[in-house]
Amino acid sequence: MSDATRTLVLVKPDGVARGLVGEVITRLEAKGLRLVAAELRTLTREVAEEHYGEHRDKPFFGSLVEFITGGPLLALVVEGPRAVEAFRALAGATDPVKAAPGTIRGDYGLEVQNNIVHGSDSDESAAREIGIFFPDLG
Repeated sequence: MSDATRTLVLVKPDGVARGLVGEVITRLEAKGLRLVAAELRTLTREVAEEHYGEHRDKPFFGSLVEFITGGPLLALVVEGPRAVEAFRALAGATDPVKAAPGTIRGDYGLEVQNNIVHGSDSDESAAREIGIFFPDLG
Protein backbone atom coordinates (compact mmCIF):
# COMPACT_ATOMS: atom_id res chain seq x y z
CA MET A 1 0.00 0.00 0.00
CA SER A 2 2.60 2.56 -0.99
CA ASP A 3 -0.12 5.03 -2.04
CA ALA A 4 -1.97 4.61 1.24
CA THR A 5 -2.78 7.56 3.44
CA ARG A 6 -4.33 7.70 6.90
CA THR A 7 -7.24 9.54 8.42
CA LEU A 8 -8.85 9.88 11.82
CA VAL A 9 -12.41 8.64 12.20
CA LEU A 10 -14.46 9.21 15.33
CA VAL A 11 -17.65 7.32 16.03
CA LYS A 12 -19.18 10.07 18.14
CA PRO A 13 -21.01 9.48 21.43
CA ASP A 14 -24.39 9.31 19.66
CA GLY A 15 -23.12 6.57 17.35
CA VAL A 16 -21.68 4.58 20.26
CA ALA A 17 -24.87 5.00 22.33
CA ARG A 18 -27.02 3.83 19.39
CA GLY A 19 -24.90 0.71 18.82
CA LEU A 20 -23.59 1.79 15.41
CA VAL A 21 -19.87 1.08 15.96
CA GLY A 22 -20.05 -2.27 14.16
CA GLU A 23 -21.93 -0.77 11.23
CA VAL A 24 -19.36 2.01 10.82
CA ILE A 25 -16.43 -0.44 10.96
CA THR A 26 -18.18 -2.76 8.50
CA ARG A 27 -18.57 0.11 6.03
CA LEU A 28 -14.94 1.20 6.49
CA GLU A 29 -13.66 -2.30 5.81
CA ALA A 30 -16.04 -2.85 2.88
CA LYS A 31 -14.65 0.34 1.32
CA GLY A 32 -11.15 -1.13 1.59
CA LEU A 33 -9.90 0.97 4.50
CA ARG A 34 -7.72 -0.91 6.98
CA LEU A 35 -7.92 -0.33 10.73
CA VAL A 36 -4.56 0.83 12.11
CA ALA A 37 -5.59 1.88 15.63
CA ALA A 38 -8.75 1.96 17.74
CA GLU A 39 -9.59 3.14 21.23
CA LEU A 40 -12.87 3.59 23.08
CA ARG A 41 -12.56 6.64 25.34
CA THR A 42 -14.43 9.56 26.85
CA LEU A 43 -12.71 12.78 25.84
CA THR A 44 -11.54 15.33 28.35
CA ARG A 45 -12.59 18.91 27.76
CA GLU A 46 -8.95 19.80 26.98
CA VAL A 47 -8.62 17.19 24.23
CA ALA A 48 -12.01 18.16 22.77
CA GLU A 49 -11.04 21.85 22.71
CA GLU A 50 -7.72 21.03 21.03
CA HIS A 51 -9.41 18.78 18.46
CA TYR A 52 -12.10 21.35 17.58
CA GLY A 53 -9.83 24.39 18.06
CA GLU A 54 -10.65 25.88 14.66
CA HIS A 55 -14.27 26.30 15.84
CA ARG A 56 -13.36 28.07 19.12
CA ASP A 57 -14.88 31.42 18.04
CA LYS A 58 -18.07 29.93 16.60
CA PRO A 59 -21.35 30.10 18.53
CA PHE A 60 -21.75 26.31 18.57
CA PHE A 61 -18.31 25.60 20.10
CA GLY A 62 -19.53 25.19 23.69
CA SER A 63 -22.34 22.80 22.80
CA LEU A 64 -20.02 20.84 20.49
CA VAL A 65 -17.48 20.34 23.30
CA GLU A 66 -20.27 19.34 25.73
CA PHE A 67 -21.64 16.82 23.22
CA ILE A 68 -18.31 15.23 22.28
CA THR A 69 -17.28 14.86 25.95
CA GLY A 70 -20.71 13.62 27.05
CA GLY A 71 -20.04 9.91 26.61
CA PRO A 72 -17.65 7.39 25.14
CA LEU A 73 -16.56 7.63 21.52
CA LEU A 74 -14.50 5.31 19.36
CA ALA A 75 -11.36 6.88 17.88
CA LEU A 76 -9.99 5.07 14.83
CA VAL A 77 -7.10 5.52 12.46
CA VAL A 78 -7.78 3.98 9.08
CA GLU A 79 -5.46 3.58 6.12
CA GLY A 80 -5.99 3.13 2.41
CA PRO A 81 -5.78 4.88 -0.94
CA ARG A 82 -7.04 8.46 -0.53
CA ALA A 83 -8.29 7.61 2.96
CA VAL A 84 -9.56 11.13 3.75
CA GLU A 85 -11.66 11.35 0.59
CA ALA A 86 -12.79 7.73 0.85
CA PHE A 87 -14.10 8.19 4.38
CA ARG A 88 -15.76 11.52 3.62
CA ALA A 89 -17.64 9.86 0.77
CA LEU A 90 -18.79 7.10 3.16
CA ALA A 91 -19.79 9.61 5.85
CA GLY A 92 -21.89 11.90 3.64
CA ALA A 93 -22.70 15.57 4.13
CA THR A 94 -22.28 17.02 7.64
CA ASP A 95 -26.01 17.80 7.79
CA PRO A 96 -27.80 14.42 7.77
CA VAL A 97 -30.83 15.98 6.05
CA LYS A 98 -28.57 16.80 3.09
CA ALA A 99 -26.57 13.55 3.23
CA ALA A 100 -27.31 11.05 0.49
CA PRO A 101 -29.05 7.79 1.33
CA GLY A 102 -26.46 5.04 1.57
CA THR A 103 -24.01 7.23 3.50
CA ILE A 104 -23.49 6.81 7.24
CA ARG A 105 -25.02 10.20 8.04
CA GLY A 106 -27.77 9.85 5.45
CA ASP A 107 -28.83 6.50 6.88
CA TYR A 108 -28.32 7.12 10.61
CA GLY A 109 -27.72 10.82 11.37
CA LEU A 110 -30.31 12.88 13.21
CA GLU A 111 -28.93 16.43 13.25
CA VAL A 112 -25.75 18.33 12.39
CA GLN A 113 -24.07 17.76 15.76
CA ASN A 114 -25.46 14.25 16.35
CA ASN A 115 -24.29 12.98 12.97
CA ILE A 116 -22.66 9.71 14.10
CA VAL A 117 -19.11 10.24 12.80
CA HIS A 118 -16.27 12.71 12.38
CA GLY A 119 -13.59 12.40 9.73
CA SER A 120 -10.57 14.56 8.99
CA ASP A 121 -11.18 17.03 6.15
CA SER A 122 -7.67 16.99 4.63
CA ASP A 123 -4.40 15.08 4.83
CA GLU A 124 -2.99 17.94 6.94
CA SER A 125 -5.93 17.81 9.36
CA ALA A 126 -5.60 14.03 9.50
CA ALA A 127 -1.96 14.28 10.57
CA ARG A 128 -2.82 16.87 13.25
CA GLU A 129 -5.83 14.93 14.55
CA ILE A 130 -4.04 11.56 14.59
CA GLY A 131 -1.31 13.28 16.62
CA ILE A 132 -3.89 14.40 19.18
CA PHE A 133 -5.59 11.01 19.56
CA PHE A 134 -2.71 8.63 18.84
CA PRO A 135 0.59 10.47 19.45
CA ASP A 136 2.59 7.24 19.12
CA LEU A 137 1.56 6.97 15.44
CA GLY A 138 3.02 10.39 14.57
